Amino acid sequence: MTRQRRQLRRPALLVLADGAVFEGEAIGATVPVATGEIVFNTCLSGYQEVVTDPSYAGQVIAFTYPHIGNYGVSPEDEESGRPFCRGVVVRDVTERPSNWRSAESLEQFLVRHRIPGITGIDTRRLTRHIREEGAMGCALGTAGEVELLAAARAETGTEGVDLVAEVSTHVPYRPSPALESPEGRESGLRVVAYDFGIKSTILRNLTRVAEVEVVPATTPAAEALERHPHGVFLSNGPGDPAALDHIRTEIGKLLGVVPVFGICLGHQLLAGALGAGTYRLRFGHHGGNHPVRRVETGTVEITSQNHGYAVEPDSIDGAQVTHVNLNDGVIEGLARDDLRAFGVQYHPEAGPGPHDARYLFEEFRSEMERSR
Repeated sequence: MTRQRRQLRRPALLVLADGAVFEGEAIGATVPVATGEIVFNTCLSGYQEVVTDPSYAGQVIAFTYPHIGNYGVSPEDEESGRPFCRGVVVRDVTERPSNWRSAESLEQFLVRHRIPGITGIDTRRLTRHIREEGAMGCALGTAGEVELLAAARAETGTEGVDLVAEVSTHVPYRPSPALESPEGRESGLRVVAYDFGIKSTILRNLTRVAEVEVVPATTPAAEALERHPHGVFLSNGPGDPAALDHIRTEIGKLLGVVPVFGICLGHQLLAGALGAGTYRLRFGHHGGNHPVRRVETGTVEITSQNHGYAVEPDSIDGAQVTHVNLNDGVIEGLARDDLRAFGVQYHPEAGPGPHDARYLFEEFRSEMERSR
């Protein structure tokens, strides 16, 4: 059966904007052409959480781990209502997953959500190419090489694009009962969470410390404060923070009024509201194994990360650097104690990844309790 199914797959190509070509077979939603910005992720597991992370909007995800789909997919592991990535690239996709929680295979999941993919790719060669040349536009599908190359070169990527508008909720909502915790309801604390592409695992952690209401990314600061929150959370999200001036302006109006905690894009926007700039990383940080040093204690945390931009060190004025990436020195955390504001570039909630930094949610709780 496996051999027969593989014979039914159509030949496909992955073509990068610089002309590099990779041969494989189409999986998921079979399309002539799909485009996006190609990035690689180094997680060994958690592929479903990666694919459903809204922070990948506009991007094609190449997994460095060779066997993807081994344990299938489960509705409980989704980080959002649907995938926002443009495509998936793997070395070998598992056709017959083995896990008691599996509801369907990864390929069935991709088909259902109309996400194209390609298997049989030499992902080691691809990863080395991206590391050397940087993230860039790509095209994958069953079309010919000439058509795919033209599409890859026409792909605009994420720079200067407001991708938050694509992934954010349009109406305020409270997390589903499946994500809520009695601890948060009993705390008496209230958090307004800005949705720039918020993950379900973040909501699970936030609801352990407070009652949470999620609001659209464009919510004015005045409307957020009308809810009388004890704190405001700024979520992760996709794309270039430099394209979000309107959001940074509103965040600036929150500073000093209530405690503010930002993760990933939320951290970058918080830094922008404090006057810092951002820059594009060559190939980004995408994976679950990045070492980060906590400056205060010298402790090294192994962290989950997913971002293509970072805070410019020379632009920081008055903020304290709290965390630093040990691989390349990227700023991983900032704080302004006088404004009761702090943020981290990485993902303390994991999903997937290690839990070394979950203490940050408790620090947010403590800051809100001190500010009551």
